[in-house]
Amino acid sequence: MKSLRKFWDSFEEVSAGTFFFTGITLIFYGVIMRYIFNEPKAWVEEVVRYVIIWGTFLGFPIALRYNHHIQVDILYDKLSRRAKKVVDLFATSVSILFCLGFTYYGIILVENRFHSGMVSLDVGIPMWIVYLILPISGTLFTLRFIERLVNLVRGKEEHYDNPIT
Repeated sequence: MKSLRKFWDSFEEVSAGTFFFTGITLIFYGVIMRYIFNEPKAWVEEVVRYVIIWGTFLGFPIALRYNHHIQVDILYDKLSRRAKKVVDLFATSVSILFCLGFTYYGIILVENRFHSGMVSLDVGIPMWIVYLILPISGTLFTLRFIERLVNLVRGKEEHYDNPIT
């Protein structure tokens, strides 16, 4: 089980990092082509937009794993330990439902774009490929929330071993 978790963590980090690195590299390429060689490439901006979006959406579960998502905890910090657990269980359950809806409607959007044959303007990328990140990230996010819910139910104390902080 530990090796599966390690693979899962690595997959999320490598895939998000790869998309961000590719996006930054393409931005650098676009700047070089535009300002040094005076030959701007129109396709660069479009591809960078999609690649950065994919990297961002793949990064959502990573933020959740390290507890770096947006949260308002002014009142939460004042609650008793038991009340915090109830709030955590409720919030995590609602988050799972949201992610399931997000994934479901992402699949519907991908199917609609697939059947419409819609493509991007400059490059001609099929838009269903661009929108495919919605069900993918929704699934990964759902799995992270389920993991959190299981840990809460088991009473397992969550620790966030973030290499950044």
